[in-house]
Amino acid sequence: MLLDDLLQRYFATDDLSSVSPEARASGIERCRVDFGLEQDRGKRFALWSFLHMLGVAPDLDVAFEDEDDREATRNFMDLLAASQEAREN
Repeated sequence: MLLDDLLQRYFATDDLSSVSPEARASGIERCRVDFGLEQDRGKRFALWSFLHMLGVAPDLDVAFEDEDDREATRNFMDLLAASQEAREN
C-alpha cells in the first residue's frame, strides 16, 4: 500500500491539507472499517500505520492480537518518533 494510494482512496486527493473536516472524518471512518475487516497482517499493519500518522489509530492491544504484530508496530512508532526528532534537531 502506497501513501498516495491510501490518500486517494480515503480522501479522494493526495493533498490532505485540502480535505474538509467532514471529508476527513468520513475518510478516517472508512479506513477504520477497512482496518477492522482486513485479514491480511501486512495490510492491517499498513492501515494501522496510516491511521497512526493521522493521529487516530486504535490502541495496540485492541488492534493486534498477536504479540509479534504489536512489537512490529512499536518498532514502527519508535522509528517514526526518531525520524521526527532528527528533523527537529
